[in-house]
Amino acid sequence: MLPADSGIAEAASVLRTGGLVAFPTETVYGLGANALDARAAARIFEAKARPSFDPLITHLADAAELEKLVGAVPAAVAALAERFWPGPLTLIVDRPAAIPPIVTSGLATMAVRVPDNAYALALVGEAGVPVAAPSANRFGQLSPTRAEHVVRGLGGAVDVVLDGGPTRCGIESTIVDARGGRPVVLRLGALPVEALEEVAGPVTVRPGSSGQPVAPGTLAAHYAPRTPLRLASGGEPPAADGVRRGFLAFRDRPAGDWAAVEVLSAAGDLTEAAARLFDALHELDATGVGEILVEPVPEVGVGRAVNDRLRRAAATWHPAG
Repeated sequence: MLPADSGIAEAASVLRTGGLVAFPTETVYGLGANALDARAAARIFEAKARPSFDPLITHLADAAELEKLVGAVPAAVAALAERFWPGPLTLIVDRPAAIPPIVTSGLATMAVRVPDNAYALALVGEAGVPVAAPSANRFGQLSPTRAEHVVRGLGGAVDVVLDGGPTRCGIESTIVDARGGRPVVLRLGALPVEALEEVAGPVTVRPGSSGQPVAPGTLAAHYAPRTPLRLASGGEPPAADGVRRGFLAFRDRPAGDWAAVEVLSAAGDLTEAAARLFDALHELDATGVGEILVEPVPEVGVGRAVNDRLRRAAATWHPAG
């Protein structure tokens, strides 16, 4: 693990030579490889045990690089990039020939963004190549918001881990397809739908996929701790069945003798709740409880993305049927 403020040059060299670098963004830590190198991209799938059908997000150092990479950009896509980049917005564009199909899981489209993190921008800029980077965790498990989460989850599978401290947003980027007609939100994320609609007008929010994903992070079951997790029904006391249970609360500590409790925001702040979500779940996961109950947050703003992550995590342990 290297300090991000002094390890950029070394990490960039690793990327240029086909290695894997975990690095901080404003959302979560990413596991990066040269997006122009099919072998390097394949190492991402191997390190994460990620199925080949789940595409990656490509990171650029500057919005101006998008047109250089893909050619002409639809006006609606360009408008969103101008307004929200750098930032937690991933846009869908047509895949250029320079990007190998493994990066997009064979799709004719590509997910791309410019992260709003000084270390990430410096790394991609120093590397001089676009960087494919999903979250730096084992596939389907909790996303990492600290460097130690990366080390704990992936260990020696990563060549360099840049430690830039805790991430600011704490959940992944919002993914939008605005190539034609009404924009479609393919994944809820750190950029609220309300902010998008101020620029793009009404949008359609598409639910998760159970088949071939059309964008990263859209599978119905995802983002789960190793401990079984389920949604709380409200005011639920710990069951008297001998199972040690943890509880993830929005703003108020629950009554009862819980083995462990994490509160997302005592002030009821949804931005703080989002920033703490995965970190709190990592903490509960490490306590050795037999089950984690989670309390949904208000379904507004970034709260919609928080609840989306909780539902997908619960679906991992409670599949339909």
